Amino acid sequence: MTPLRRRMEEELKLRGYSPATIKAYLLAVRSFAKFHGQSPEQLGAEHVRAYMLHLVETQKLSRSTVIQAICGIRFLYRQVLRRPCEVGDLVYPKRKRKLPVVLTEGEVRHLVEAAADLRDQAIVMTLYASGLRLRELIALRPADIDSVAMRIRVREGKGGKERYTMLSETLLDALRQYFRRYRPESWLFYGRRPQEPISPRYIERMVAATASRAGLRKRVTPHVLRHSFATHLLEHGASLRHIQELLGHRSLKTTMLYTHVSRQALGEVVSPLDRLAVRRVDLPA
Repeated sequence: MTPLRRRMEEELKLRGYSPATIKAYLLAVRSFAKFHGQSPEQLGAEHVRAYMLHLVETQKLSRSTVIQAICGIRFLYRQVLRRPCEVGDLVYPKRKRKLPVVLTEGEVRHLVEAAADLRDQAIVMTLYASGLRLRELIALRPADIDSVAMRIRVREGKGGKERYTMLSETLLDALRQYFRRYRPESWLFYGRRPQEPISPRYIERMVAATASRAGLRKRVTPHVLRHSFATHLLEHGASLRHIQELLGHRSLKTTMLYTHVSRQALGEVVSPLDRLAVRRVDLPA
């Protein structure tokens, strides 16, 4: 490990960044240095700009991956090297707005019923009933299920923020059956051994395979269940503010995205054509 890498890792830890973020930022800086064949200490603003263009134009990486690289390199120059001017002009790629994929309530039911076993079914139900992100689900511990207050404690929220989300009666019943069968200790959903959390890759593959068995044509991921949770809450009268708190969104604008996919919200809007007394043209016989 180079002295610069060690310094950066220490600075990240001192500021309380998550292990996943630390790993991503260090990888971003290492890739940046490898691209130019020099230490970042010998590089400047033009080198940073050239590398960003390489990620966007040549590698054609996703917006989120490019942003993560920007954040890692920006942290290095601002917090470690104390040279903020090197990254002062960096801008994030423009967001391409895409509406989320959402399942109908009937599709969710088919998905739950198509689970291969009790554990897989409990995972699918937890993702949908609580609106958790995948990483948040993986970090759940048995003690996070509060059957008295009927809520779930979310320890690994985005940005390191903890919150609570709802615990449904149906999910609680399913988790009790799961507890009796699997006896989780350290982690609610464990991997090959009870002492290690379940793999995110396993959950992604399991959800996709379950959707295939259910006959769903949509591409179903764990995050699609989160989108479906929020959309169905909105359709059944929950307030955007309440949904924002349950999802752990920093901004209400993020939560408002679900108004664009809610069938109920669309149904409440009357087309201007329907307000006109239009005389139809008779078609020839």
